Amino acid sequence: MSAPHNHDHHGHGHDDHGHGDDGHHGSLKDYAIGFILSVILTAIPFWLVMTHQFEKSSTTAIVVLAFAAVQVIVHMVYFLHMNGKAEGGWSMLATVFTVVLLFIVLSGSIWVMYHMNKNMMPSMGNDVHNMQDMQ
Repeated sequence: MSAPHNHDHHGHGHDDHGHGDDGHHGSLKDYAIGFILSVILTAIPFWLVMTHQFEKSSTTAIVVLAFAAVQVIVHMVYFLHMNGKAEGGWSMLATVFTVVLLFIVLSGSIWVMYHMNKNMMPSMGNDVHNMQDMQ
């Protein structure tokens, strides 16, 4: 008689989920904290923009970008489970990659929005004045 094999519910002959059990899997509490922080970090910039809390739009943009950067960190910690423990250098490499990618995306977005505002809004303003003159 052969020894019984250890099968999980998927019919595989092992108990892990495709990776080692030494990594930190988030608890429900961690995910709830991450979700609540994400909602707050989304709602505050939305409120700032919709209620025009700052006189200058550049100040609003800087504050929204700061909230975006904090939200990326929240996602890295609470959802991607990145912490100070190095896993063969991959955590540091992933962090550097994330920072570079974040810089490219945020600066590119600001650049595109600035140039679209500068190049499209003056013609829209002139059209409104021309329409008023026609009446």
